Formats: sequence, C-alpha cells, structure tokens
Amino acid sequence: MTHTTEIKMPHLTDQMFLTDAGFETWLLFQKGFDMPHFAAFPLLHTADGRAAIRDYFAAFMEMARQNDTGFILDTNTWRANPDWGILLGYDRAALAAVNHEAVVFAQELRTDFGAGMNVLINGVVGPRGDGYDPSHIMSVQEAEEYHGFQISGFADSGADMVSALTMTNTPEALGIARAAAKAEIPCVISFTVETDGRLPTGQPLSDAIAEVDAKAPVKPAYYMINCAHPDHFRAVLLQGGDWVKRIHALRANASRMSHAELDECEELDDGNPQELGQLYQDLRHLMPRLNVFGGCCGTDHRHVANICQAVHAA
Repeated sequence: MTHTTEIKMPHLTDQMFLTDAGFETWLLFQKGFDMPHFAAFPLLHTADGRAAIRDYFAAFMEMARQNDTGFILDTNTWRANPDWGILLGYDRAALAAVNHEAVVFAQELRTDFGAGMNVLINGVVGPRGDGYDPSHIMSVQEAEEYHGFQISGFADSGADMVSALTMTNTPEALGIARAAAKAEIPCVISFTVETDGRLPTGQPLSDAIAEVDAKAPVKPAYYMINCAHPDHFRAVLLQGGDWVKRIHALRANASRMSHAELDECEELDDGNPQELGQLYQDLRHLMPRLNVFGGCCGTDHRHVANICQAVHAA
C-alpha cells in the first residue's frame, strides 16, 4: 500500500495534528529497555526494539485516524548525532546509516498505518549536549556544521520536515535553522523552558523566538515548546505578543518537576493524564495558532488521548 495523501504542514492548514508522547521514557520505564545515554536509535537494530516502536506508533496513528487529525511521525533519532554516537560506538558513517534507516522505518509505518491520512515524516534532531544543560554553547556556524550532517541526511532520505527538540539556547537553534535552509527542508524549533518560563540560558522565550526569526535565512515553519509542564510557561503566554502566534505545537510534560529533579528521578512521574488534557484546553485559548498536540517526558497514549478529547471538546 502506497501513501498517496497530499502532505500539508501544520502551519499551512487549520487541521489538528497529533504527535506521540514521551517516547524514551515509555521505552525505558514502561517497556524496560536498556537505553544507555537515553538513546532510542540503537533499538532499530533489534527485533524486540523494532516491534515495540512499531506498536507504539501504530496506536498513536490509530488515535489520529479515529479523531480525524493529521499526524507528525517522528524518527527515533533524538540522540543520533556525532557526540552521542561516539559514546554509543557509532562513527559518522554508521550514524548516517542509522538516520537514513530511521526515515525508511518511519515511511514503512506511514504506509502500513497512515493510508488516507495527512502523515508527515519528521526527522528529529536533539541537542548536542544534555537536553537541560546550556553550559557549553556552540557558535551559530559551529551548530550549523554540526547538525547539518544529520539534517542533510534526513532531507536526502525523504523526510518531509525536521524538528529540533529540547533546544536550550538560540545559537544552536539558529544553526539548525540555517542547516535546514541549506538542505531545503522545513524545520521546527522546539525550545524547552525552566520553571520560570525562560530558556535554561535565562533568555525569555519571546526573545528567543524573535531572535531566530530575525536572523535565520529562512524562518522556521513554526515553533514548539517541549519538555516542560504547562504551569511552567503559562504566565509567559499570558503576557501575549505576536511571538505567541508563531507557536503551533506543544509537547508538555505531565510532571511538574523541574529539569534538575527529573534528571535525578529513578521512578517515572506520569502526572495526571486527565488534568494534563484540561491544561492543554486552557492553553489553547492563549495560543491561537496551536494545532499540534502531543506529550513529552512521562506521558504516553493515555495522556495524548485525554489531550485530544479535551481539545476536541473545546
């Protein structure tokens, strides 16, 4: 079966989209996979890993089908960049093969489960360093060269878009936007924030979005917030401004813990799925362009189902 549905990016349509949830935390805490350095991409090389990933995304795509939404289908490549690859025993050639394989696997999932749906293959780019620690910040040019390796691979493999998740600083985000422009592939920048609603560098979210928009040769398609609880950034959104209209996507944590607390957590904090759905419904009133909904650390199918139900009810 071939996927023939016309692909429409979220910022170019009023359609609602779902994403998945806390992929790595689901694999680690709920499925019991060994995941050194919190990396999911090596699981593509095991039968059990591929089967688990397939089942995981099949359920989300069925949820999207039942609710008549589009779906952003992520590659499992958040850690598949050179620094993390070295720690896991992958050189650049092996990493290039992994990123290509991840796109091909996602295309297979789209063919098997996404017939007739607007499903976008999304090449996921993670931070060079720790997802919460901005202590080592690259220059914009260095970030462009570093992440360009992965982004160009996604473009060559047939991904529809790329998304940089859990960005802690603007130079890295801007370098990614430049690399995506060079590869001629749409990109999404997703910043994470601390409990005060600011980036881990201390920069206001509004300033970060404005800076990347102003300096990127091609503006990101849209922005997202991920890996933070809604309570951590609601007050920032209440301040308003045109920058809020650039945010089309939200993948929040169910946990109210800070990043530092999550780093030390040995048990999964999955929060309250129903409450999280209600918080998304509330945030939608503050984010007029929000049409992509999913979860991050600690969330799973239950959370996204509640989010979908609450947003539809609104």
